Order: sequence, then C-alpha cells, then structure tokens
Amino acid sequence: MGLRLCAGDSVRAQEVVASAWVRAASRLDGFETRSALRTWLAGFVVNVHREIVRSGGRTVPLDEGLEDVNDTEDTVLSRVDLDRALARLPDGFRRVLVLHDVEGFTHEEIGEMLDVVPGTSKSQLSRARRRVRALLTEQNDGSL
Repeated sequence: MGLRLCAGDSVRAQEVVASAWVRAASRLDGFETRSALRTWLAGFVVNVHREIVRSGGRTVPLDEGLEDVNDTEDTVLSRVDLDRALARLPDGFRRVLVLHDVEGFTHEEIGEMLDVVPGTSKSQLSRARRRVRALLTEQNDGSL
C-alpha cells in the first residue's frame, strides 16, 4: 500500500511505512477493538503519507527506467500500465482507490481512516476510477 500511495517511489514508501510502524507501536495501548487492526495500522500509513504531501514532500512518479511492455493486437492491461496510471492520480484519488480496490477496505473503514463520511470515499473512488480509465486509454493510444 505504501508503494502505491507514494506513486512508486520505493525510498519514500519505506520512509512512510517505517514512520507509520513507529507511531503505531507507540500507540498500541490505545488500539480499540471497534475497528480491525489492519484498518487501524493502515490509517497510520495514510496519515504519514498525507503529512509528507502537505509538507511539500510530494512524490514524483518515476516513469523513467520502466521498460515498455510489448503490445499485441489484443492489448492486455499490464501491472506497469496500472502502476503508471496510479502514479499520475492526484493524492486523494490514489489514496481512496488503493485503499478500496487494492487493499480491500470498505468505504466505512476508509472514512474512518481519512476522517470523511463514506459517501465522500465513494465519490472519490468513482472519480479516481474514471481518471484511471482515461489515463489507461491515453497510454494505450500512445499519447504518453
């Protein structure tokens, strides 16, 4: 999750996850069983990432160095294409899409992590999916 939130920047993702782990470990006695441990831990990752973005440490997608995927007539969505599209999403869209579609959190859990109502999570997810489809279409058309 950290890697995708950080738009593929593995160094930044390691920093985010390490900071989140330290925070979570120091607050473990405050964990309440009203949410799943997985949700609680993911909240730390999301919050650390948000703090980095707010402080100007915005992650930059690293498309360079990725080998082109050999295209066939029946283009198949590759993991590289999807990761590139995710990296180009605005942080808020990427956050909700990764949490819901990749990590499998419910809108209620996402709302709890991001301090928003579930309806906001749903609308952000819908917009994020539309944007990913548009980006993937651009990539397949060769306009990137």
